Amino acid sequence: MSERILAASDVTIEYPAHSVSPAHTAVKGFTLMVEPGEIIGLVGSSGSGKSTIAEIISGSAASAPSRVGAPRIVGGTLNVLGYDLKRTRGRKLNRLTFGIGHLRQDGGSTLTSNMTIAEIIAEPLFLRDRRFDTREAGLKAATLLDSLLLPVGMLNMLPHELSSGQRQRVALARAMVMDPVLLVADEPTAGIDVSVRGQVVDVVAGLQRSRGASAVIISHDLDVLRRSVDRIAVLHEGMVVGLGTIDEVLDDPRHPYVQGLARTRFDES
Repeated sequence: MSERILAASDVTIEYPAHSVSPAHTAVKGFTLMVEPGEIIGLVGSSGSGKSTIAEIISGSAASAPSRVGAPRIVGGTLNVLGYDLKRTRGRKLNRLTFGIGHLRQDGGSTLTSNMTIAEIIAEPLFLRDRRFDTREAGLKAATLLDSLLLPVGMLNMLPHELSSGQRQRVALARAMVMDPVLLVADEPTAGIDVSVRGQVVDVVAGLQRSRGASAVIISHDLDVLRRSVDRIAVLHEGMVVGLGTIDEVLDDPRHPYVQGLARTRFDES
């Protein structure tokens, strides 16, 4: 695939007013290009706009435009997999989202409680094609679980039998089961033991790159991203304040927030 995966130019995202809450601009002038096979890290503190961007670029916000409090694009242009997300709805939006895997920040805590892990991971395959081969679905679920450093024996377990970090990896496997052209993973290592966080992100990046596919991996932890991403975009109060490779951004920090990240790297070295 040679077409640019994502092209965001001066995108402004707003949460509309509802009840007693006024409208709120969460992202201001977001610009980012993602090429086929490229792995991008989105970095920033809580409230910087990372999850809002994930909701928008994954198509999730457009899939539920009437949802109270759903974010919306109010400025700029955003094309994902060749679709203009400001205008794409209905069947075109369904076609777009077939090519996108989205892991929400709370993905591990929203798994269906009475489904086995195998059923949860494989469910998107059957939602798209009710006649999908059951054995092939089981193999895909097992392969992903193993790749994400979880025992295949978990396939017959229920979500409440797993730790929060294990549930988050199950949600990640579900987001990847359709072999997405673009994976949008919001805090994929949430709740996961520090010793394996980097390895999990390595696996995700490796699987996407091996297919010429791309990923936007959102994290507040630069160390988790360091070995795996090609570039990072640093967000602060809804604006991109750093863009480039990790070394490029930290070696020449122009914004006070990025300067803080650079000092942290220096203190830890």
